[in-house]
Amino acid sequence: MKKLLFGILLVVISVPSFAQSANIEEEIKELSKQKWQWMAEKDVDKLASLFHDKSKFVHMSGSWKKDRELEIIETGSIWYKNADVHDVAVEVFGDDTAVLWNRITLTAHVRGNDVKNEFTVTEFYQKEEDGWKLLDLTFSSVRDTHEIEH
Repeated sequence: MKKLLFGILLVVISVPSFAQSANIEEEIKELSKQKWQWMAEKDVDKLASLFHDKSKFVHMSGSWKKDRELEIIETGSIWYKNADVHDVAVEVFGDDTAVLWNRITLTAHVRGNDVKNEFTVTEFYQKEEDGWKLLDLTFSSVRDTHEIEH
């Protein structure tokens, strides 16, 4: 009987945690979706509030910090015209850290040309007092048959 009660107690305790994790997953998915839209619209004001002050960005041509990424977006030296998202996976760690993986086909305007590339994009988020902040965004070039393991 004690084992049964203990088992029920464990289930009752874990349900809110599971529900909270699922809510965070959906919140992060929506935030990432908005980020792609803001990048396409070159909305550096919204992006500046999303990007953590110490955030890093890893691209095919180099790595840089928040100010450089915002400058690149604002000037259009890389214009993220459209991110066609094929798959999304999120892992939540506690109640303040999440990692999101997007498998995308990115249409971008780079160095005067429109280009399409397949990427898995890794995004790290941390919850702060004023909301979620993007800590890192890394583009990994992949084949169009690449799958994210869930």
